[in-house]
Amino acid sequence: MQPEQFNILLRFFKALADDSRLKIVGILANQECSVEELAVLLQLKEPTVSHHLAKLKELNLVTMRPEGNSRLYQLDSEALQSISKEIFTPDKIASLIENVDTEAWESKVLKNYFEGESLKEIPASRKKRLVILKWLANQFEVGVNYPERLVNDILKRYHPDCATFMSKSILQKITKIKIILNVASGFANVFH
Repeated sequence: MQPEQFNILLRFFKALADDSRLKIVGILANQECSVEELAVLLQLKEPTVSHHLAKLKELNLVTMRPEGNSRLYQLDSEALQSISKEIFTPDKIASLIENVDTEAWESKVLKNYFEGESLKEIPASRKKRLVILKWLANQFEVGVNYPERLVNDILKRYHPDCATFMSKSILQKITKIKIILNVASGFANVFH
């Protein structure tokens, strides 16, 4: 996501994070209103409503048209749809993590549970166990069929209790990870 789009998104969420502004948007989605009408509907002072409208106008979410001595405001639904189409796409939202180390948590888990090459203990948390299992699966070569004895020997390098790793549920997880790695390897071989 471009910095400009990120700033628009940030300002959009900040603007709508206010209870009164959110209510104003809801009211203006249904009807045009003057500052005076909005103040009465929301039980706010007119200067407060004007302040909220100014914030919404900065994002072009509301339009204003003069009518006699007053000004009528309404939601600019086209601007709202434009922001939605430009910024609220799955790809754009996913790109919000561009500057985030998505593997930081896994690294922390590995650091906490390993001392050198030895696994200190098997995590009680399922999510943390999966991080350990993923790391262990990467210790096996993709595309190689390992006999159970060799799997046990490899696992014992990292933790003496290989039986726990070989339990049915854990073995299934390792197998699933290996299958995924094998499939990925197969695709890579096809395209080389």
